[in-house]
Amino acid sequence: MKIIFMGSPDFSVPVLDALVNAGHDIACVYCQPPRPAGRGKKDRPTAVHKRADELGLNVRHPKNFKAREDIEDFHALGADIAVVVAYGLILPQAILDAPKQGCLNIHASLLPRWRGAAPIHRAILSGDKETGVCIMQMDAGLDTGDVLLKDTIEITATTTTPRLHDDLSEMGAKLIVTALEELSSLKATPQPEDGVTYAQKIDKSEARIDWQQPAEHIDRQIRALTPFPGAWALYKGERFKFHNSKLRSQSGAAGEVIDGLQIACGEKSIEILSAQREGKRAMSAEEILKGLAFPPGSKFE
Repeated sequence: MKIIFMGSPDFSVPVLDALVNAGHDIACVYCQPPRPAGRGKKDRPTAVHKRADELGLNVRHPKNFKAREDIEDFHALGADIAVVVAYGLILPQAILDAPKQGCLNIHASLLPRWRGAAPIHRAILSGDKETGVCIMQMDAGLDTGDVLLKDTIEITATTTTPRLHDDLSEMGAKLIVTALEELSSLKATPQPEDGVTYAQKIDKSEARIDWQQPAEHIDRQIRALTPFPGAWALYKGERFKFHNSKLRSQSGAAGEVIDGLQIACGEKSIEILSAQREGKRAMSAEEILKGLAFPPGSKFE
């Protein structure tokens, strides 16, 4: 098929690769414009832009689709279909209607649960037992279109956002190839009205740990918010960002060190598996404990 691909971050790259490997004709790749990043604040292209350049594909990155010229250029591609995954822009109806068979979106949740910007983080943070990927026929709403195909994956007590991100990206890549192969026979299923939730973008204000919260919540907070913005707490005035953890049954005063980097949360506790001190790289708990002691009874705030 002649496809317009629309995506921007790392999550979208395996999908682009899968479409190319399946033999589809990528008419053009659309992604977010390069933006200042790093210490030098030089314009840095998105992960999809970089990969498209490596593949020798035509790349466009309009700021939006308000300009008539951008809409006309999109129409002129004469695509059979557009595949959209984590693109970063809401598409106007003129764009949705341009490809002969419309636009398909790869969404990283089991719709209608977790429509919106941060479905992976929210699924872990909320304690969901499973999530997945939906291939959706796009309409003008926010992730409201009919679902053509879906697959599920378990969320376990060790699931972190980076791991789930990669698993769902690979799942989406396989699923879209299947969807395009079977497109003529797939049944479009409207999303149910019950069970709609919205995955609001993660705010930095959600990252500070409140040790009065249940240990289960804090454990999910750590695993959901890694690597960014990173759940954090203060120890003797120094900020520690936590990257991974697991639940423990021992109890103690909220924020109190039980042993090593095992921290009490009232009835239960969490064991920090990896963390990052201010200005340093992420390290395992064992590495951190070689250079800094956390006496039992000392406290994280």
